Amino acid sequence: MHGAIRENLWRSYPRRRLRSVCLLAAFLTVAASSPAQSQQQADRRKLLDQFSESLDELTARVSPAIVQVLVTGYGPLEGKEKSDASLFGRQHSLGSGVIVDPSGYIITNAHVVKGAQRVRVLLTPPASADSQGRASFSGATHVPPMVAKVVGVAPTIDLALLKVEAKDLPTLPFADYAKLKKGQLVLAFGNPEGLENTVTMGVVSAVARQPDPDSSSVFIQTDAPINPGNSGGPLVDTQGQLVGINTFILTETGGSQGLGFAIPSSVVQFAYVQLRTYGRVHRSMIGVRLQEITPDLAAGLDLKKTEGVIVADVAPGNPAEKAGVKIQDILVSVDGRPIGSVPIAEMLISTKPAGTVVKTEILRGTERLSVDIPVTEQKTDVDQIADLMDPGKSLVSKLGIFGVEINEQIADALEDLRIPSGVVVAAMSADLASVESDLKPGDVIHAVNGKKIETLNGLRAALNALPSGGSGVLQVERDSNLLYITFEMD
Repeated sequence: MHGAIRENLWRSYPRRRLRSVCLLAAFLTVAASSPAQSQQQADRRKLLDQFSESLDELTARVSPAIVQVLVTGYGPLEGKEKSDASLFGRQHSLGSGVIVDPSGYIITNAHVVKGAQRVRVLLTPPASADSQGRASFSGATHVPPMVAKVVGVAPTIDLALLKVEAKDLPTLPFADYAKLKKGQLVLAFGNPEGLENTVTMGVVSAVARQPDPDSSSVFIQTDAPINPGNSGGPLVDTQGQLVGINTFILTETGGSQGLGFAIPSSVVQFAYVQLRTYGRVHRSMIGVRLQEITPDLAAGLDLKKTEGVIVADVAPGNPAEKAGVKIQDILVSVDGRPIGSVPIAEMLISTKPAGTVVKTEILRGTERLSVDIPVTEQKTDVDQIADLMDPGKSLVSKLGIFGVEINEQIADALEDLRIPSGVVVAAMSADLASVESDLKPGDVIHAVNGKKIETLNGLRAALNALPSGGSGVLQVERDSNLLYITFEMD
């Protein structure tokens, strides 16, 4: 028995010694690695601190260029019975905007100022520990609102340009939309539900999302939380550049579900220049009609490839025809960017300034062609009228408009014109306006304070006769409807 025990003890001794050695080695290894692990943890904390500090610096730099838009107007009253659906009342609404020029030009959404009778903006105070905390918690601010003028509206792309009388304001630069990537970090700034100076973070979920297949509009999709009141605020990259303008969300609850959409910076920049210059947006064109390539279309036309979009029509005498584009050509790329849908192609073409050249790659059968096509302005009735004006003679400085007297030719061009006389607003000149009015390009001025207007000189004389501080009433025809527009002389 004792021999068995001894044997067992003997046999177990090396195992116990081996375990001790292993434990000691493990302890020494852990002890040796602890400083390394501690250093790694410290490095990770440092990276997180640096990331947080970068976001703080970015927010402090961007926030002063964000404004809150306060709108007063009339609209259908909510919470009424169906029988009262036509009951309108005074409404107050809130939105956001971003300053894009130091002299006071502000971009926001068209739907933010729709139906507005009065627009004011609240500037964000310069960032400080006190102002940031106060704004994020209580929404309190000591900055008085400023009256804003609506310079121009582009309803089809949901953008509007405002102007406040100020100088040396902080601004945001436009980002290059062509360089935007899926998964890129972005921040949404604005005033959700009226909570001032708010920022949220997310990524670009899709660079070019098309929510409505029948619309030519393309949007940036993001999961950065966006809520009512964020409309018109900027989506910003980590460089502090304006990537897009937040415009709508898809939601079943009314709040953010991570499906937010912003108008791309390239569209915003194009619209800004157009609205500031003309008060409206002139879309560019090359004179083609494009269609998606469906499996049935590809099979019926025996197309070898289904990439790109097909040219269904080429308008005679337009730039595309002159450049050699033919029906059934397939448009593969525009300015080096692959084309997978009609809205993408139309967006890239329509936002090119008139007079520039769009570089296209076309597939004709099995042959690939590079075709440079000059871009021209897509004319509307108002554009054609604007072509007739002489800026030196057409300016009505008190209203900040360029007007054209209606003659028989212009009356024929303006369909459904109820009164074939007056002065048509051909373009806006916001920088020269001495009174605030709600005139828009295409409006026809028929009377001032009840006095009939037929000529530009008659319009100027009627305005000059109004005393300083006096009330003015314009009888205007807009879309075949007559309305009154009021203003106050300075």
